[in-house]
Amino acid sequence: MCGICGEIRFDQQLPNVAAVQKMNNLLTPRGPDGGGIFQLNHIAVGHRRLRIMDLSEHAQQPMIDNQLGLGIVYNGAIYNYPELRQELLQKGYSFFSNGDTEVILKAYAEWGSDCVHHFKGMFAFCLWERDSGRTLLVRDRLGIKPLYYSHNGASLRFASTLPALLAAGDVTTDLNPVALHHYMHFHSVVPAPHTIIDGIHKLPPASVMTLERDGSSQLTTYWQMKFGTSEEERRYSAEEWQERVLDSVRAAVDRRLVADVPVGVLLSGGLDSSLLVGLLAELGQQGINTFSVGFESVGEEKGDEFHYSDIIANHYNTEHHKIYVDSAKLLPSLRSCVTAMSEPMVSHDVIGFYLLSQEVSKHVKVVQSGQGADEVFAGYHWYPPMIQSQDAVGDYARVFCDREHEEYLQAIAPSLHGEDYSRQFIRNHFAQPGALNPIDKALRIDSSIMLVDDPVKRVDNMTMAWGLEARVPFLDHELVELAARVPAEYKVAKGGKFVLKEAARKVIPAAVIDRPKGYFPVPALKYIQGEYLDFVRDILTQPAARERTLFQPGYVDMLLQAPEEHITPLRGSKLWQVALLEFWLQTHGI
Repeated sequence: MCGICGEIRFDQQLPNVAAVQKMNNLLTPRGPDGGGIFQLNHIAVGHRRLRIMDLSEHAQQPMIDNQLGLGIVYNGAIYNYPELRQELLQKGYSFFSNGDTEVILKAYAEWGSDCVHHFKGMFAFCLWERDSGRTLLVRDRLGIKPLYYSHNGASLRFASTLPALLAAGDVTTDLNPVALHHYMHFHSVVPAPHTIIDGIHKLPPASVMTLERDGSSQLTTYWQMKFGTSEEERRYSAEEWQERVLDSVRAAVDRRLVADVPVGVLLSGGLDSSLLVGLLAELGQQGINTFSVGFESVGEEKGDEFHYSDIIANHYNTEHHKIYVDSAKLLPSLRSCVTAMSEPMVSHDVIGFYLLSQEVSKHVKVVQSGQGADEVFAGYHWYPPMIQSQDAVGDYARVFCDREHEEYLQAIAPSLHGEDYSRQFIRNHFAQPGALNPIDKALRIDSSIMLVDDPVKRVDNMTMAWGLEARVPFLDHELVELAARVPAEYKVAKGGKFVLKEAARKVIPAAVIDRPKGYFPVPALKYIQGEYLDFVRDILTQPAARERTLFQPGYVDMLLQAPEEHITPLRGSKLWQVALLEFWLQTHGI
């Protein structure tokens, strides 16, 4: 796990190495174990390293293979790299390192851009050909690893985080009206290629961007999710599906043990993370480091789920670490948490992941996390009703979206008004081939869009802020492909995630399977009151906020007067959503 950045010139000028150095410096938390800059003709790249695989200097990046005429900077983990390395050795390639980075170079030499089909893992990389000047920017199938870029025609800059591109300068920082609408309407999810900053984009998941020396480019999508059951699979019983799912999850967990350092688990006490611990124990892992976080309760809303995480920790005799965060620590940590955000992230549990990662990084460098299971196996409450939906777009939007377009127009300055971009995006996505039923359309948009730009991005940003690598077995692409073929009725039965719950009964205690659905609760950011309300009011009345005039004063006043009365359908605070965006813009000097 690392941070990457660079500049590619198309106008016969040399790249700005000083700008690349600024980006690389900002990426230091992602890779605290080393760094380097490389420049050759029209390209300059930077890399920050977190040593996970091949801890020696042989695996240092930027990595150059002079014999092949290839170079790479890479962020991620290719879990099947030992098998690929052996295959490439048999084809006559020789290796100077023992990690996964060099395997990517040799795989590209052998298979060209089709090498991505051979990789099982998470990755974002820039690979270049010395002689032709061709450059590739690549992102993994599920968008687990981020890749941002800015393109002005004469050059393209890329980085693992958006703030790194801001640090390099020469970026248009006007707000993107389409992204702003998504942020305020589509539950703060801003789909690629948009970001909230008009001059910065993000490479979509499962994409290869090929850049020629003259600046011409091509964007290719190399993988798509397909829903539907084959003729043979229609004969499978519920029990057979459960066995197949359990086998696939087990393989995904085992695959993510590939590392030259110990691997821990973020244990919330819910089904997903508990199953990871159970399967790791099955695989013979002993003394597993597990980590849970909890917050102060507000009213009747409990701020921790230690009861359930304790059940698993005691059952498997893990080395369990419980991190309790009181309000005295939560509020002062918000600014550094927002600094770590590549984009504004409104979910209350972002600060939970941030503070949890800080503590976890003191013990391990790699953790497995249960993110993705709810989207892949239909664990949210809005999925079961979609089975019978007669208005898929409307039914989905009513539950998931934060506000109607009319309220958006009341909230945002008239200069930024536009069309109902978010509802149109949902409509277009639901109309794409590959998912026939309303439930499958909802699962597809959540797995390929919402998941990427909410939970997955949140986990990457908050863990990497502390030099911690998070691995997500439920986003193993083979498991995701299998889940998409499981009949919907086996996923949504009995409140959702039925096939995974029943499979898990063969591994973990029932007490954590049949419990009410939980999450990382941070009640203080949902029911904003006291010092938190003062904090939010201060953000929204700063000179920068008044000069920006992003939000209409009447709308902000309405939210400040009664925050608890303005909650989104997904139980988030509209006031925190507004304040977080303004806070993020101020924090990053925009």
